[in-house]
Amino acid sequence: MILVAQVSDTHFDLGTRNAERAERVMAYLAELRRRPDAILVTGDITDSGKPEQYAEARVALEADIPVYVLPGNHDDRAAFRAVLLGEPASTAPINHAHRVGDLTVALLDSSVPGESGGRLSEETYDWLRGVLVAAPADAPILLALHHPPAHLFSPVIDEISLAEPEKFAEVVAADERIVGVVTGHAHSAAATTFAGRPLLIAPSTASVLGGEWELELPHRVMDYAPDPAIAMHVIDENKRITTHFRNITMDGWINVPPNQPRTARSRR
Repeated sequence: MILVAQVSDTHFDLGTRNAERAERVMAYLAELRRRPDAILVTGDITDSGKPEQYAEARVALEADIPVYVLPGNHDDRAAFRAVLLGEPASTAPINHAHRVGDLTVALLDSSVPGESGGRLSEETYDWLRGVLVAAPADAPILLALHHPPAHLFSPVIDEISLAEPEKFAEVVAADERIVGVVTGHAHSAAATTFAGRPLLIAPSTASVLGGEWELELPHRVMDYAPDPAIAMHVIDENKRITTHFRNITMDGWINVPPNQPRTARSRR
């Protein structure tokens, strides 16, 4: 089997809280008996796209297994590239693909500079088609992006989800090797179908955003009380994806003073 951990919406903001929660998640993954083959971080890495926030994220998300990141609507492509990826600053879409065992993981940039909603550019579609052509004929493919391409019954997220989802659906439905689509953005664990494939939305490590049966806007938009949460995706020998959502307790962790370095194993 291939085990892929999905972390999302970390919102590094130079404050202690969000950084400690992300560090706790990374420590949990490092301590697993069977560690993930890769970790996907599906957008909104930072809260406002500042270079120093990416520097904070780079330290906290460091691991001795592959960590692959993509931008969300709170991110800035130029700073993301320069600080997280070590590439020349650019505002072009940040798309990249990786092999994880037999699995091809394609990370798509659905962010639109200056906007909260998402869209896949023609450049991204061309890139994705190239990835699909190059991928092995009999091996599974997992697509990752920030913005969900489906209605989630969220009074906040449904207004700023992926534009033109039907265009993306045509690509997904046409390739039987695609085992699923994973996204972030919703700050809520959710599962549905899209173009005949599983659509799996990871929770946020930072906060929880309620559904329309919970929220009465503009009140109680975000719940900051729950522990951070992640998704664990298993791709088995039958090319089937199974997902577990896991809350990661913060019990026993120390609030490190701001003038001292934090580590992922700062525990009592």
